[in-house]
Amino acid sequence: MSKQKINTKEIKNFFDLISYKRDRWIKKSRYFHFEDLLMLKEIIPENSYVLEVGCGNGQLIGRLNVKGVGIDLSEKLIKKAKDSFPHLKFYVGDINDSDKLFKNEKKFDYIIIADTIGYFQDVQETLELLHSHCNEETRIIISYFSPLWQPILSLATFLKLKMPDLKPPLFGLNDLKNFLEISNFQTIKVEKKIIWPYYFLGLGRFLNRFVANFPLINDLCLRQYLISRSLRVVKKSSFNSASVIVPCKNEFGNIKNCLERIPKFCENIEVIFVEGNSTDNSWEEIKKVIKDKNLNKNKFKVKCYKQDGTGKKNAVFKGFDNAENEILMILDCDLTVPPEELKKFWIKIQSGEAEFVNGTRLIYPLNDNAMRFLNYLANKSFSYLFSWILGQRYTDTLCGTKIISRKNYHRAKNFTKDLDKLDPFGDFFLIFSSLRLNLKMLEIPIRYEARSYGETQISRFRDGYKLIKMFFITFLKFKAF
Repeated sequence: MSKQKINTKEIKNFFDLISYKRDRWIKKSRYFHFEDLLMLKEIIPENSYVLEVGCGNGQLIGRLNVKGVGIDLSEKLIKKAKDSFPHLKFYVGDINDSDKLFKNEKKFDYIIIADTIGYFQDVQETLELLHSHCNEETRIIISYFSPLWQPILSLATFLKLKMPDLKPPLFGLNDLKNFLEISNFQTIKVEKKIIWPYYFLGLGRFLNRFVANFPLINDLCLRQYLISRSLRVVKKSSFNSASVIVPCKNEFGNIKNCLERIPKFCENIEVIFVEGNSTDNSWEEIKKVIKDKNLNKNKFKVKCYKQDGTGKKNAVFKGFDNAENEILMILDCDLTVPPEELKKFWIKIQSGEAEFVNGTRLIYPLNDNAMRFLNYLANKSFSYLFSWILGQRYTDTLCGTKIISRKNYHRAKNFTKDLDKLDPFGDFFLIFSSLRLNLKMLEIPIRYEARSYGETQISRFRDGYKLIKMFFITFLKFKAF
């Protein structure tokens, strides 16, 4: 115990001593801090409620356009923070006393630990304290220097190009993941950024936007960002209702079969057909099926709408916007994804294991005639490319079956409006939004079946061109921002 008090006092005295130089050091390294801030702005939406642990003079949280709280051991740095950013609250103290300090604060949306985790006397113990400040949507962000840069950082400090510190240990990525795991946090996403911390006539911008994002080179980046969630507050949810959205165009022969095959996987299910200006009497068949009470053996509430635009995305959003239940599911009316599989998706989101569930058709062997070879090749290729861009493994980005909560869908519409224009299909808006909201994603392998009625609505070449175009736009948006 005495060792911890001595070390805490040493940290406080050191940062009090250099507090008057802090602004000067930040200005000297302004390009690095600009890049670091850019990454955090990409993660944290404006107006979020944020806690920064070890906030110093508040220059990071103060420039994020958020509401929130900063805490630091240095009284002098906190005084500067209060003077510079009066719209935020700042506390002098040890994060280990946070339960007393923050007793009047609500749960935070994000908790930032930027460059301070090496100063924690017991990393596991300190991380465990943060659970009390988390709800199910809270995300912990740890940003830290890569240990590969230790010699360069030491040289930069010697040459007075970097602010001096007390030489805390630089933990590797696997060390940080392990600390989070043993503290009951689940790592959702890892980002590596900044290969060159100086602007240097625009060279730094080029290297950081493009070169740093390539595989292998990315492992050499100076900065690593881990985003995680508290498993202690992720309990079995109280979800007991779901809305199954069934977009259909020219699916006359599948509509009756679709309704009959949807299982009753939860207490309250509504089925919403959204018809897309068919030429085969699909709309009339939907209305007929709804009236036939003998077909609806599970007594689902069934509704139908005509979409007011074109394309699957418009149909899906029409269904989502008119859904009444807690969980939103997409089930293509072509029945190539068996409706019976919806139960697997429900279990994962209802248990709290996932916040966004994506189906994948490309794990199990495909049935004969289920997918044309060129489509299969394109799906595989784009899955690899988008996995690289998104920093998460997606084996099938275009599987039509996806699940998200209605609450997170509306959060996505508010926070990620700019992503809607990127996506002509609808699948990617949900994928991009789950990434931007840092939702825990799981993939469910399904056995993809051949159509028994109708023809695919996908054009290999027209839609392939759209995917190529979207890939480059997405790269600029998510990797080279």
